[in-house]
This record gives sequence, structure tokens and C-alpha cells, in this order.
Amino acid sequence: MAREKAAIGAKRKIKKDDFVRIIAGRDRGKQGRVLRVFPREGRLTVERIHMIKRHTRPSQTMQQGGIIEREGTIHISNVMLICTRCSRGVRVGHRTLEDGKKVRVCRHCGEVLDK
Repeated sequence: MAREKAAIGAKRKIKKDDFVRIIAGRDRGKQGRVLRVFPREGRLTVERIHMIKRHTRPSQTMQQGGIIEREGTIHISNVMLICTRCSRGVRVGHRTLEDGKKVRVCRHCGEVLDK
């Protein structure tokens, strides 16, 4: 139960199309754009990171089978959001603006990360 809550709470920190840096694992130090977020599992896919090979049979959609390379999922705790102003991995905070909108902010420089 606690793991589920942590995964669902982490959903707000990293979203689709954010730029992230990998901080753990075999792709440590690489950067990429988030393609998809799985909040229930607490995982995400990053463009050209954690590439896996999938052996597939020929089917109606894929006439030719073979080995297909695609992005695997990474745990959300192994990535850090990259701030556009700092251009480095930063922790994420939340702030409510005057109009009542809740936005993500960089903990290092205070820049608003949501566009």
C-alpha cells in the first residue's frame, strides 16, 4: 500500500515531454525526453534510454518478424528533472500562483518548470 501511494504521489513531479537525467543504472548520466509515464507502477520510458530487444513473430501488423529494439521502463526514482535555467538535474517543489494554479518549481533557482 505504501509503495502504491509513493508511486501515485510521484506522478506530479515528472510528466510527459519533460527532460530528465538518469541518476542510477547502466544509463547513468544520460539525458532524454520522457515519452510515457506509468504512475501506478511508478515507472516511465525515456527516449533512447534503457533499450531492450524484443523477439517477435511475424503477424498481420508486422509482416516480418525479428528482433525489435525499443525503450524499456525505468523506475521514477532513478531520474531527475532538468531545469531549463540551471541546465542540471534538480529537485522539484510546488508553488501556488496568484491565479490559484499549482505549478512545479526548481528547488535550486526557483524557476517555474511548467509552461
